[in-house]
Amino acid sequence: MAVASIEKRVAPAASVSATADPATATPRGPASAAQLENSAGVTVTRAGEDAPEAIVITIPDESRTIRLATAPDSRLVERSRYGMLPKLGPEGATPAKVYARPLGAEPTVKPAGRIALLVGGLGISQNGTADAIAKLPAPVSLAFAPYGTELERTVQRARGEGHEVFLQLPMEPFDYPDNDPGPHTLLTGPKAPDNIDKLHWALGRFTGYVGIVNFLGGRFTADESALSPVLRELAGRGLMVIDDGSSARSQLAAAADRARIPALKIDRVVDGVTRADAIDKELAALENTAREQGIAVAAASALPVSIERINRWAQSLEAKKIVLVPMSAARGFRSPKTTGSLKSTGSLQ
Repeated sequence: MAVASIEKRVAPAASVSATADPATATPRGPASAAQLENSAGVTVTRAGEDAPEAIVITIPDESRTIRLATAPDSRLVERSRYGMLPKLGPEGATPAKVYARPLGAEPTVKPAGRIALLVGGLGISQNGTADAIAKLPAPVSLAFAPYGTELERTVQRARGEGHEVFLQLPMEPFDYPDNDPGPHTLLTGPKAPDNIDKLHWALGRFTGYVGIVNFLGGRFTADESALSPVLRELAGRGLMVIDDGSSARSQLAAAADRARIPALKIDRVVDGVTRADAIDKELAALENTAREQGIAVAAASALPVSIERINRWAQSLEAKKIVLVPMSAARGFRSPKTTGSLKSTGSLQ
């Protein structure tokens, strides 16, 4: 922080029309103070009447900005007919490690709890995706469906804002095909042999993701014979696996653990009821879990109401000594006693 005395200069009369709104007028002369501040990336606070000559200028500390690794990393991709697929790299490098968001410096004050939050359903609605990328705090992890357009560019924009990303894999629900996740859904039964080809199609939709999370999949995640070949493929590509917690019968996280894949299961879905008051209640319950267990893992959808409530809630966490962490880091904060012991509030799918 620096305190400086800055002389205010009057703009030439011709620079702004006398009838124009200064906030929207196009300057014809020197740039306005606000334009200069925005282009420099600084925050300027002008004091009130108690200190009329004081101006505080906050300059971003680039050394404290968390940046994600560039994607795609040439060590971690291979070309296929569906695009670039993730793969294991040399000397133990994996997409799950390289593309994860770093934790950064340890908090100066011991946290009262930590929360990992995954927001899914991105990439299909351009406006909703843009809002999520811009409004959600950078430690919130984002999951993209494989069916959107311009996914590579959108995902890299999200990563540029500091969000680590996941790929949502469509999997067969119990009421399939009445409830159809899409044309490349991983299936059980006679069509299961096609699953690896469908998996490759989804994996090639964009690059830079830490791992996968199921989209629906109540029937598929309960069928270990269908899961096993898919998990072997994911293990051979160095990806993390997240169970979205929507099915009580899911074997996804447990089977991934047995396959030596870094895996995590969602504890709570915060927007199962899409009302602002219901979401606020779930977020408060999430804080309590974080305080009691040390870490809470949650998911939400990229609905406008969800993004708005999460954005508002996140601004209150610092005062409560609650820290947001990326999904990739949540496993490191879970003790053996709490792993897999929390009850999911999701619905059976």
